[in-house]
Amino acid sequence: MYADIIIDISHEKLDRPFQYRIPEALEETIYPGVSVKVPFGKGNRILQGFVIELKEQAEFAEDKIKEINSVAEGSVAIETQLIALAAWMRRNYGATMNQALKTVIPVRKKTKAVEKRLVCLSMEENEAKEYLAECKRRHYTARARLLEELLKYPQISYEIVTQKLNVNTGVIHALEEKNIINIIREVDYRNPIRNIKNQGYQIALNPMQKNAVDAVLQNWKQGIQKTYLLHGVTGSGKTEVYMELIANVIAMKKQAIVLIPEIALTYQTVMRFFGRFGKRVSIINSRLSQGERYDQFLRAKNGEIDIMIGPRSALFTPFANLGLIIIDEEHEGSYKSETLPKYHARETAIERAKMAGASVVLGSATPSIDSYYKAQKGAYQLIEMKQRVAEKPLPVCHIIDLREELKNGNYSILSRKLQELMEERLSKKQQIMLFLNRRGISGFVSCRACGHVIKCPHCDVSLSLHRNGRMICHYCGYEETASSVCPACGSKYIGGFKAGTQKIEEIVKKRFPGAKTLRMDFDTTRKKEGYEEILSAFANQEADILIGTQMIVKGHDFKNVTLVGILAADMSMYTGDYRASERTFQLLTQAAGRAGRGEKKGEVVIQTYHPDHYSITTAQKQDYETFYQEEIAVRRLLSYPPVSHMLLVLIASPEEEEAKDAALAAASWIEKKQTEGLKMIGPASAAIGKVNDIYRRVIYLKEKDYDRLVALKDEIEVFAKDLTDKKKINITFDFNPMNGM
Repeated sequence: MYADIIIDISHEKLDRPFQYRIPEALEETIYPGVSVKVPFGKGNRILQGFVIELKEQAEFAEDKIKEINSVAEGSVAIETQLIALAAWMRRNYGATMNQALKTVIPVRKKTKAVEKRLVCLSMEENEAKEYLAECKRRHYTARARLLEELLKYPQISYEIVTQKLNVNTGVIHALEEKNIINIIREVDYRNPIRNIKNQGYQIALNPMQKNAVDAVLQNWKQGIQKTYLLHGVTGSGKTEVYMELIANVIAMKKQAIVLIPEIALTYQTVMRFFGRFGKRVSIINSRLSQGERYDQFLRAKNGEIDIMIGPRSALFTPFANLGLIIIDEEHEGSYKSETLPKYHARETAIERAKMAGASVVLGSATPSIDSYYKAQKGAYQLIEMKQRVAEKPLPVCHIIDLREELKNGNYSILSRKLQELMEERLSKKQQIMLFLNRRGISGFVSCRACGHVIKCPHCDVSLSLHRNGRMICHYCGYEETASSVCPACGSKYIGGFKAGTQKIEEIVKKRFPGAKTLRMDFDTTRKKEGYEEILSAFANQEADILIGTQMIVKGHDFKNVTLVGILAADMSMYTGDYRASERTFQLLTQAAGRAGRGEKKGEVVIQTYHPDHYSITTAQKQDYETFYQEEIAVRRLLSYPPVSHMLLVLIASPEEEEAKDAALAAASWIEKKQTEGLKMIGPASAAIGKVNDIYRRVIYLKEKDYDRLVALKDEIEVFAKDLTDKKKINITFDFNPMNGM
């Protein structure tokens, strides 16, 4: 037998399988996905690699084929389906097969299993009593102590025997050899949710939720697997729909993966799923220990759980009979990987579902423009839920013009309307959430007096302010000198936004000294249980006000929150990125959706310098359709995704001139191809032009046909071989990038 092996080196020249002979002694331990040690190169250096295929016939001369050395110690096997998925990711996202394989292995290394040991009596009770009497007669006190306990309790934990009963291992081994006792060894899985109690499940679906479930089940009954876009307003009960669908999947002896965008959602989501499905639910995320992650991997592989919940890495859970993948808050940017391969979990989930014969449900109150566009074109089936559960009203939403606040002498970040409503809520013992929209503050310049933002005249994105006093567009390279006065109104109140969550907390404590506040940001959630502690404290009404960034507005359900204040709503609108308006609408709608989810009505205050912008006005009404029509018109005009696809080519080098020259050479070569329908922007400096002494240049390519863009990527790789071989230049690719580079 022979094995095709990918060597564990992420280099283009080695991005192909190498064939090795399988020694007879290893035949039973070598299979697709296992990691092995092999001799490689002229010096037969021992390297690690991944087996991707087994073959009975050699493809080369026998004397040229080397033999596998051994199976790598502690290796974790990748399932065959996941290897095929890795190959698809390598083709579609521009990475090496090795990088793709490492991505689909949720756990890289085996960890030592935790054993649960029980000491049991292995003889009849009468015999045990006789032996106990003999032990007492011969003053074998430790043996006698253990036997007395075992006659009361036939099974005792090994730890209790050694620690509480003070019986040493020598005595235990001696009794085991005489067949008086035996030791039962069981694997004790490290379970990250073992302390959550099963609360039971009594919720009945309303007609709107039932219609959504039936739309999917009707297709299932006919053997049709699809991708569905579940568009439900905030508070419409999408999670209940997910759970009902999963219940049907489990009834068919299949498994489900539930992707969530942020680790902050794990606690509340798991509580709801565990309440219905009990111990058949588990989670995987970056905050688990290596041992906890490995044990969840094993439990899934061994069929001991049916549901895995987690961020995008949970997509690669090794379920043998996958029936459903749910992507909650599918619009979230965190579903796009920022490391190679730069895959999107949504597209990758759809591909995995095709391989497994499963369905995909994408859920959001604010679907991505990409997904809604595909639903309009018929690629996804659209399911809509337009009302909140129990027909609760959407919160009343006030838009506050910060320009007017400034004119009227209010220099605080808290508008007068927001302060009034906060006082009222605190007097009624109701809770408040303050959301600071700091996403993507990369140095854009705006005027506090009139709201004017300085934009690139070519790309319709804001210019980014750099320390050298220049404002630059990171799509096309256009730049101009930063102004000290507003070019629109002449005001001196022009510059960047500098307040952070800590500063907001100080302002709130000073203004409302009697209120208890909690702050949830990167600093306060560093430790492992940080998210859960803050969220559970706020849910238990141990604080009146929760202050935070994006992590507080996504999916959380606090019944006593009746006021949400959105500070600096415009901050995500001008991030030098064509998706800025979409992100602003999504963030504001999601934030507003946290208010009034209980019996009491909710209110929202949106503070902005641009009260007439369509992202703000449509978020106020939670009017997704109007927002979509406005936004897709802009995308059509400028050929941005999803109307066209976009490929970012990133050229990096430790030498600034080499990076510039390589980018110019690549751009010149692309121009000469003169492909019909292809549009190029750049080359230009990346948004962060230098990282760890590496200079970065970017080229953006737009093309309606995704497959043609993938083919062009392959051609650029071939063209760039000379550049990357002769100089220290690295070229990477990102399809439909979610963040400016």
